[in-house]
Amino acid sequence: MPKPYDPDTRWLGGVLHAAFFLLLGGALARFLLRHPGEPRTPWIVALSVTLAVLHLSGPAAGGGADGPVRLRAAWIRPAWLVAVVVVWVVLVVLAPSFSWCAVPLFYTGLRTLPARAALGLVVVLTLCVVAAQFRLAGSFDPNLLLAPPAVAAIATAVFLHTERQAARQRALIDDLIRTRRELAASERRAGTLTERQRLSMEIHDTLAQGLSSQRMLLQAADRVWDTDPDKARTHVRGAASVAEHNLAEARRFVHDLAPADLARGGGLAAALRTLAERESGEHLTVRVHVDDGGDRAPLLPGRVRSALLRVAQGALANVREHAGATTAALTLTLLDDQAVLDVTDDGHGFDPAAPPGDPLGVRGHGLPAMRARLGRLGGTLTVESAPGEGTVLSAAVPLEAPR
Repeated sequence: MPKPYDPDTRWLGGVLHAAFFLLLGGALARFLLRHPGEPRTPWIVALSVTLAVLHLSGPAAGGGADGPVRLRAAWIRPAWLVAVVVVWVVLVVLAPSFSWCAVPLFYTGLRTLPARAALGLVVVLTLCVVAAQFRLAGSFDPNLLLAPPAVAAIATAVFLHTERQAARQRALIDDLIRTRRELAASERRAGTLTERQRLSMEIHDTLAQGLSSQRMLLQAADRVWDTDPDKARTHVRGAASVAEHNLAEARRFVHDLAPADLARGGGLAAALRTLAERESGEHLTVRVHVDDGGDRAPLLPGRVRSALLRVAQGALANVREHAGATTAALTLTLLDDQAVLDVTDDGHGFDPAAPPGDPLGVRGHGLPAMRARLGRLGGTLTVESAPGEGTVLSAAVPLEAPR
């Protein structure tokens, strides 16, 4: 099959046209100067014009085609090349000075025909050039025997090397494009998984915990509804407050904003105190202590503040639902290189080494979600507990060195 026309090599076609017309014009001028008024002169001029027109129309014969046009080009271009070679051979027979027009035809054949057919054409054209040069010289000359094959060999070798280099470059570009597409798809998948993980953690730390609090408050209200209506109404108002807070949290994490407690201002310390007030109740008292080493809490990065507040929310939810504690403490400590949040309670504790699915449910989604959230910031989560001895949960997030 012929090689498809490559628009990127259009400049090569222009160079070949220019070289061919220079050689053709020079050969015609030489013939007219040395053989004026001969009977064959009109034929030489007519054949020269025909050859020029044929060569000029070559790139239009299927160049840059697609689909059915390219299928037609599969035989149009070889047929066009055969016509050019036949006219050139007749010219060389009539006037050997036209033989050097074969050099551009070498490249034309190599670009148009399959490799073996193109090499065969180069051999035929070279033999014609050698024969024409011997006719012009009139005697044997070793240089005339060796020079045309050498020129043909150099031209063919340069062209084939260039073609191989171009093929390798196209293959590398195709591999690069394919790799970039695969990388983009991988990044999209990773982004999707990251967003799913973010939403799952946000849902667990806000909506799920809020719904659990509402359920407990409503159950408490139901138990005392007949005996103590005022207390039942208090529980219902607490459930409504939790629902309102959860609604604000849901709107914010959908838009990837800071937690609602942080958005009110005052930084992480104020948000922890607000959380402690909301979680404190009839059966649980939550205290907050902040050791910011010089009031540096408001300077914490937003991602660190959000992560530590979410960890505090998740830890207090576990304390409320599973620990059976009466008191809990939130301690925020800001060191030179990290921020540490400790959550302690006096509940009945648990075995951190217990397998997943233990009756207390403390090894469900909560602790893995906290570890994942801190891990994205390079932080760690440590849990120390034992049955009957309460629990200490410590979250540490590294901080950038101060400028």
